[in-house]
Amino acid sequence: MFNFCEKNFYFYRLSISIYTLILNLARIILSPFSVTYQSILRLRNYLYDTGILGVTSFDIPTISVGNLAFGGTGKTPHIEYLIRLLVSDYKVAVLSRGYKRKTTGYVFADFNATVEMIGDEPWQLSNKFKSVAVGVCENRVLGLPDLLFDAPETQLVLLDDAFQHRAIKPGLSILLTDYNRRFTHDNLAPAGTLREYAAAYKRADIIVVTKCEPNMRVDKKMAIIGEIKPLNFQKVYFSYLRFGELQGIYNPITLTNVDSVLVFAGIANPLSLLKEVNSRYKQVIFKQYPDHYSYNRKDADEIIELYNQLTGAVKIIITTEKDMTKLLNAEVKAVLEKLPLLFLPVEVEFFGTDKVEFDKQVLNYVGDNSTYN
Repeated sequence: MFNFCEKNFYFYRLSISIYTLILNLARIILSPFSVTYQSILRLRNYLYDTGILGVTSFDIPTISVGNLAFGGTGKTPHIEYLIRLLVSDYKVAVLSRGYKRKTTGYVFADFNATVEMIGDEPWQLSNKFKSVAVGVCENRVLGLPDLLFDAPETQLVLLDDAFQHRAIKPGLSILLTDYNRRFTHDNLAPAGTLREYAAAYKRADIIVVTKCEPNMRVDKKMAIIGEIKPLNFQKVYFSYLRFGELQGIYNPITLTNVDSVLVFAGIANPLSLLKEVNSRYKQVIFKQYPDHYSYNRKDADEIIELYNQLTGAVKIIITTEKDMTKLLNAEVKAVLEKLPLLFLPVEVEFFGTDKVEFDKQVLNYVGDNSTYN
């Protein structure tokens, strides 16, 4: 738990610096294991590249959104951006793995689907975009035909977190990399946070540098493009996060003169969230949980205990939209529903010229490959 009341946001940045130092030492120690892991990955990719392992493509337009790191790049907000871009003109479907769900195989997100059945992010997408069909399956090649059977009106499919799923060949591959943790400055696990070696970026059609500062300078963008070294066919774009207005989770909440805030989140990289909350409020306490964490009664009691530590007349609790999906179960709701608990929505924005060119490239791909024109 991090307390920002005295040291403000700099305390957290200091802790990140210490963590980075420890991580660098760990990378030196673990580097031999990374070499072994890389050899296995290169063999796997060779088998796919040479056709020894089969690759399946589909006639319907398919757009993959993925990353080289183990999460934290903003895949779900970018999937949502694509949905908003495309949904007015096409019947959009999303196929995801359904990470940490309690089911296996293919599951369609119908009215009976729960977070436990399909995972937090797919449930969030299904609940948020009612006209979008959502399915989950570990094997995208097997899952996509099932999704098209359940949603036969589908005109294009967004493949969530499918960059490493080599068995399916997307029509357009979008690779995300966090500005603060770019794959060019990272290492392969276990010495770093990459689940695939950096050179695999060459498979992508589009590379998006995410979570940039909204006032990012052009010369910085050019330096990063030079660092990435995109191939001739690859385009590099830059996006940032735009946070919205707080929304009550259980009940509408009117905010006036907030004195202190408890923030908790189960996301891979909470830095952007903390920076935003810290810019709005002076006294902030932060509690971090593991990514995709499932909250229970014990956690709810801990949240109440932390909330009671806040000072001032007006105190609130803030979490993410993804975490919100895990707070709707009856056990947790019964404990927390009387508290001023809110989530902070977030959307992706591209910089002016990047937005125009990114949107055009995506729309042109879908239009050129659609049989529904």
